[in-house]
Amino acid sequence: MSLDVSPALLEQAERGEVDEAEFVDCVRTSLPYAWEMISSLVAQLKVDGGSFADNQTPPPDEQARGQLLRALASDAIRGALQRHFGVRLAFQNCHRVAVFPLDGSVDESLARFTSVRSQLLNQSPEFRDC
Repeated sequence: MSLDVSPALLEQAERGEVDEAEFVDCVRTSLPYAWEMISSLVAQLKVDGGSFADNQTPPPDEQARGQLLRALASDAIRGALQRHFGVRLAFQNCHRVAVFPLDGSVDESLARFTSVRSQLLNQSPEFRDC
């Protein structure tokens, strides 16, 4: 299971209306490594500026790697995180997460980061099993 859903949040979903802030809190508590990674990158982007902030350090273990995969592979979770933090998220190789401001002036940087070329250049034998 990717999220630890409270009975109250599950009841909301069953009724059809889900408070996104409560969903985001569920993500925060269920996927703490992924949350901290994205939170720290958002803070770094705000402090350093630039077109994006990214992480290039592999997760410490498979549980952490799984949290990143679950957070970024789910359209619902990824979308909620992007709305919550006010950024666009990009992802490579099971650990390289990047945050981009919503500003259209960084579209070219985002396109480069998510390009086939960048994906190929970010390959390494150590990442074969991720």
